[in-house]
Amino acid sequence: MKKKFAFLLMGEHYNPQEHTACFETQNQISYIFTVRNFEEACERLSFLEEEGVGAIELCGAFGEKNAQKMIELTNNKIAIGYVTHKPEQDSLFASFFSNFG
Repeated sequence: MKKKFAFLLMGEHYNPQEHTACFETQNQISYIFTVRNFEEACERLSFLEEEGVGAIELCGAFGEKNAQKMIELTNNKIAIGYVTHKPEQDSLFASFFSNFG
């Protein structure tokens, strides 16, 4: 059976029906899904559980608290991580992401 992995990107500028991708190799299926907000992420999480996804990586927009909420929603049965960066780059990230809208 192939392992399943998903990456969730969150931003109001995404269209979740259009902005998705799937890569399949001999041993793994990797999904990239977009969501516009945390509520959509929770809905997607239910789908990912049903699909048997074993690991999910969250973009930095989720932050530690929402990552923890998602771990709790899965009863800690799916490996869930989230992207972080070094504090000395905070201003670069803030500048880059402030241009979306």
